[in-house]
Amino acid sequence: MKTKKNRWLIALAGVGIHISIGSVYAWSVFTSPLQAELGWSLSNVSFTFSLAILFLGLSAAFMGHFVEAKGPRISGLVSTGFFASGLAIAGFAVQLESLWLLYLGYGVLGGIGLGIGYITPVSTLVKWFPDRRGMATGLAIMGFGFAAMLASPAMEFMIETFSIAMTFYVLAGVYFVIMLLSSLYLEKPPEGYHPEGVDLEEEKTAKQDVVQLTANEAIKTRRFYFLWIMLFINVTCGIAILAVASPMAQEIAGLSAGAAALMVGIMGVFNGGGRLAWATVSDYMGRPNVYTTFFVIQIALFLILPSVTQALLFQAMLFIIVSCYGGGFASIPAYIGDIFGTKQLGAIHGYILTAWAAAGLVGPFISSTVYEATQSYTLTLYIFAGMFVVALLVSLLIRVDIKKINREAKNEGNSELAMEN
Repeated sequence: MKTKKNRWLIALAGVGIHISIGSVYAWSVFTSPLQAELGWSLSNVSFTFSLAILFLGLSAAFMGHFVEAKGPRISGLVSTGFFASGLAIAGFAVQLESLWLLYLGYGVLGGIGLGIGYITPVSTLVKWFPDRRGMATGLAIMGFGFAAMLASPAMEFMIETFSIAMTFYVLAGVYFVIMLLSSLYLEKPPEGYHPEGVDLEEEKTAKQDVVQLTANEAIKTRRFYFLWIMLFINVTCGIAILAVASPMAQEIAGLSAGAAALMVGIMGVFNGGGRLAWATVSDYMGRPNVYTTFFVIQIALFLILPSVTQALLFQAMLFIIVSCYGGGFASIPAYIGDIFGTKQLGAIHGYILTAWAAAGLVGPFISSTVYEATQSYTLTLYIFAGMFVVALLVSLLIRVDIKKINREAKNEGNSELAMEN
């Protein structure tokens, strides 16, 4: 069925939303200025970011059904309202010197906007790109990964030129406009939509929609929890590495503080680029093969890292790890579509993203606790390698379920064909 909407502009609208909400990863830019200006402790300021990620996971889980029921345009507008108002309230909180108002604005309201905004374009793009699910969702989620690179310099400039409060107000206005325009263009494809120039048989193969489950049906299956575990482990280890990348590189590979800071910036490129690259590769390799590849690569790298003292090699290995971290986020929506269908993909994706909320607490906790006990990152890296062994086993186990549902679908198709004849 033809539609007046251009699916590539739909994808661009998805990028617009993600590149706005992804600015949350640039929160550290505010850390020192808030400490210096208002005298708040590092832990108090950092908790704002943790709160935002927590509410991202919770709102994605609880609002997934809302996204499916109301559609991407309404959901995008709701996300816009929450996120922009959260930023504006954060600016007001700074003016009032109220830490609790900052938590409410940026952490709670902004976090809710993050969660709804994260799943809204993803579930929509999977339906617009049945032939290239991985590439389409990777494109949007790439925006989330790259956002901090774009936002950080602008934030630093505005803080130095104007004030912290004014920076929040400007960001609220700019992101409101970008997200508003993006949300207004979003919509579901019409029933029976088929992209022009795509062969029906190829599309059928690419979609692999052997089942169409609701979110409540999906969470009763083993494969849902297999996906949850794989994402949880990938994010736990990846986010922990991101949190300690600079001091770890200085300790193990002997990088200077300046070189380590540059490395962290380049890691942002691999985080964002890995989301698009790995998700696109998954369209050709298949999602099960991509996830197994993630875990095999990272088992090897985490075991080798503690003994690598050559600076360039150490950094290259970290870049590969971060690309797998980003790729895990970008490939999961297409994986959900493959094994649960697209009927309630947004809601299922929301449930799966609770793994992100949990990993955001567990990863940094493991790395900081183990380091404080041992004064070394070596044991932490070995623990993460062990976790990836578990993830690898799960990535193999889920194939049993996938083969089973494919076999059942094939038998059902043969039965229907026999009845028609």
